[in-house]
Amino acid sequence: AFSPVTTGFERGKELMKRGKKILAFLLIITMLLPFVMNIPAEAAEKSKQLDVLFTHDTHSHLNSFSTIVDGEQKEVGGFAKLKTLIDEKKKENPDTLILDGGDFSMGTLIQTVYDTEAAELRMLGYLGCDVSTFGNHEYDYRSKGLADMLTAAKNSGETVPSLVVCNVDWDSMEMNGLSEGQKQIQSAFENYGVKDYVVVQKDDVKIAVVGVFGVDALKCAPTCELLFKDPVESVKKTVEEIKKNETVDMIACVSHSGTWEDEKKSEDEILAKEVPDLDLIISGHTHSELKEPIQHGNTYIVSCGEYARNLGSLSMTQKQDGRWEMTSYELIPVSEDIEPDQATQERIDALMDTVDTNYLTNFGYTRDEVLAENDVEFNSLEEMETKHEELNLGDIMSDSYIYSVEHSEDYNGTPVDVAVVPSGCVRDTYTKGNITVEDVYNSFSLGIGKDGLAGYPLIDVYLTGKELKLAAEVDASVSDFMTTARLYCSGLNFTFNPHRMILNKVTDCYLTREDGERIEIQDDQLYRVVTDLYTGQMLGSVMEMSYGLLKIEPKVKDGNPIENLEDQAIMEGDKELKAWDAIARYMKSFDDTDGNGISNVPEYYETTHGRKVVDESRNVIDLVKNPNKFSVMIVGIVLVLILIIILLVVLIRKLIKKRRRKKK
Repeated sequence: AFSPVTTGFERGKELMKRGKKILAFLLIITMLLPFVMNIPAEAAEKSKQLDVLFTHDTHSHLNSFSTIVDGEQKEVGGFAKLKTLIDEKKKENPDTLILDGGDFSMGTLIQTVYDTEAAELRMLGYLGCDVSTFGNHEYDYRSKGLADMLTAAKNSGETVPSLVVCNVDWDSMEMNGLSEGQKQIQSAFENYGVKDYVVVQKDDVKIAVVGVFGVDALKCAPTCELLFKDPVESVKKTVEEIKKNETVDMIACVSHSGTWEDEKKSEDEILAKEVPDLDLIISGHTHSELKEPIQHGNTYIVSCGEYARNLGSLSMTQKQDGRWEMTSYELIPVSEDIEPDQATQERIDALMDTVDTNYLTNFGYTRDEVLAENDVEFNSLEEMETKHEELNLGDIMSDSYIYSVEHSEDYNGTPVDVAVVPSGCVRDTYTKGNITVEDVYNSFSLGIGKDGLAGYPLIDVYLTGKELKLAAEVDASVSDFMTTARLYCSGLNFTFNPHRMILNKVTDCYLTREDGERIEIQDDQLYRVVTDLYTGQMLGSVMEMSYGLLKIEPKVKDGNPIENLEDQAIMEGDKELKAWDAIARYMKSFDDTDGNGISNVPEYYETTHGRKVVDESRNVIDLVKNPNKFSVMIVGIVLVLILIIILLVVLIRKLIKKRRRKKK
């Protein structure tokens, strides 16, 4: 009944309908396919992830300590609280990587058994730290002390962190012939298993961890006998070896180099730029507290501050190109609200018990002995870094040097003219309440003396009046670039104007006696100066910072240069007078105003006394009057440079004119 044409048309319409249905079905399948297929694919190709916890610059602070936080006195830090936080994190991820950036020693009384108990390294191991490196303060007990510490840690039989450092220059040392100290460290490194890098497996992630010792760190280690290669070149070479010999997912670096405000001088930032294959740098040494990571390319730099006040925590996810992205980062405060892990605290207490018997008996103290009651608010360490002025914490320490020397058993009757304490030696402040032996030791806890006992001794040197004025100029001109060189003095008063030309900032400098009488300084006269051994050893760094212009050469009483500063230690019989003990004696000498048998810190220290006066005048006359030889030299150099520039400009203009004439 239908024509062939009509029938064909209807069939075509039917086929078109079926085609549309098939096309729609295929389109739906195509759209759903990625979601359907992604379930097994995601499981097979899931991005690798890694959680990392980190510390650095803990400086023997195994116990919590009292400090000022946001204007309030609080208990912070402590390895027992760290253990609580770490255990909580490890419950979430048992395969968390734990790293440390060095300077785990030197800062509290526990360091006095550093070479026999290796308490700091053993407690890092107890926390679960996988890898650490060496800081400059690990060398403070000299080669034998470091070697003995590593041996004690190894012989303890406990789990201790791997130690890595890639830039020790053994080749140069062996070529020159190893010293006895270098041999001791080399043997201890081999026994402990110190390496350039280690590979750590965490779940499905393999991490190569390399260690490095920085340039500035070496400058801050005057008793270190080792030679070191360039940090950047060494890490670069080690990373090449890792890529050649290992199959790893990530390359991390535990660095004791640090970050600085000036990016051009910031060692770990330079490292990140020069060795872009590094994924993560744990940055120690400068005690930086980075609220956010620094990123250069695909390399992240992190720091959590000093003394275990914070626990650094971060997570990273591997990208498709094999590099890593930091997906979370925080600094967890180790606050008084955190419940300390009791087992950890018991281990710390047991180690601390060895301090009284093995060390403090040499001085007739116990660590909990109360030396003085304190109602004075002393400056914090942060203020020492940020405030360039007289601070009461520096005043009481420098006063203690003069008191203790002039009241020592072997005092020779020659008064001390000046005592000097640099901020770099001050490791803690004094809070209100009882000041104990442990508090005092912790405030000045550096080093070891020639007698083999922990603590730098006071040394007795002579400087000319001219050099005393230069010491004031060091503070005024250099310490803004090197805050550890800020000086706190007893007996030496000076005024400086920060707006004047560098090396010519001091406008007045004189001596005072206990009664406050002003005494003019005679340039050629020798004056008796007391400071600590570390400060004497660091004079070379100050000279370097001033390019040799501020040359201060310690002398003996007859004016001849000192050959070995250790020989100038102030002695009582066969014992050195330690800097921390000098402070303890001074604290104990104060009047007992409460009548309870305990001395009280005097009100004198509630204010300052004109020892360092900052003159902010911008008056033109005040800025240029009384120029010294350094300012004349600088002005002369500037004028010569200006003259050279003018001559070059004139010469270039003449050449241009000459060429134009030739063209015409």
